Amino acid sequence: MLIQAKGIRKYYKKVRAVDGIDLEVREGEILGILGPNGAGKSTAISVISSLIKPDGGEILFKSVSILKSPATIRRVMGIVPQDVALYPDLSAAENLKFFGRLYDLRGDTLKARIQEVLDLLGLNGRAKDMVKNYSGGMKRRVNIGAALLHHPEILIMDEPTVGIDPQSRSHILDTVKELNKKGMTIIYTSHYMEEVEQLCHRIYVMDHGKIIASGTKEELKDLVGGDDIVTMQVDRIEEQFIKDMKGNVKVKSAGQEGSSVTLVVKKDCDILSDIFETAQKNKVRLKSLDIKTPTLEDVFLHLTGRGLRD
Repeated sequence: MLIQAKGIRKYYKKVRAVDGIDLEVREGEILGILGPNGAGKSTAISVISSLIKPDGGEILFKSVSILKSPATIRRVMGIVPQDVALYPDLSAAENLKFFGRLYDLRGDTLKARIQEVLDLLGLNGRAKDMVKNYSGGMKRRVNIGAALLHHPEILIMDEPTVGIDPQSRSHILDTVKELNKKGMTIIYTSHYMEEVEQLCHRIYVMDHGKIIASGTKEELKDLVGGDDIVTMQVDRIEEQFIKDMKGNVKVKSAGQEGSSVTLVVKKDCDILSDIFETAQKNKVRLKSLDIKTPTLEDVFLHLTGRGLRD
């Protein structure tokens, strides 16, 4: 096992940011940590990467305690923080040169690494432009590049696609896949379930500082079982409508997000007549209705009773 975290705790006054989690990272995988904002994902990876000390627990990297010897993991790790950490008045190439020197890269080796990163991220044409003139997506690509200069064994990426354009997002996801194909182990946090579902070999689902489920995406979806997922758009949310649907013997769970209501329904149950009858009773008008197989969003709803982005 590459990394083992056992019983990790990190508290901030009364806030239990990370509340006794166990987590394993296997060599060569993309490990996803999925959860809503505030779930504790960033704190968890900050502890695992030795950036902050936990209040309890142990973290082993190749069987060596990183709490006692943090240098063992720091020298082989690259971190892409959630917030862009670049100098806006420097160009992309100048930023990469600065961060490369922090990794003790010099001369021709540094030049070669910078060129390699610019090629990988598709930024050669803008390498001499100041970062402050970049789009949000381009800044994030340079941010990733800074973490790759020293050829890390492990790359930790904390919400790397938040607030960027679709083209840059697609480029970053393709880059993650390419790096993993070359053997890099990647820890990837996100609240975008479609990214985690697309990229990750295994997934930990976090909520309120705890791991509430883990496994492959197929194993997680099995938590919902072979059940159907019914998603409805309604003209207004009526609390009694939700309560009545939860009380239906055919419904395993029900939740809401905005004007959307989602039901996990037992397989092969005829629920449509029940939905229409309950909606009419509560004077709720159905605008649309869709029945589909489970997603990771549905798994989170099933486990917590609310949507991932609530």
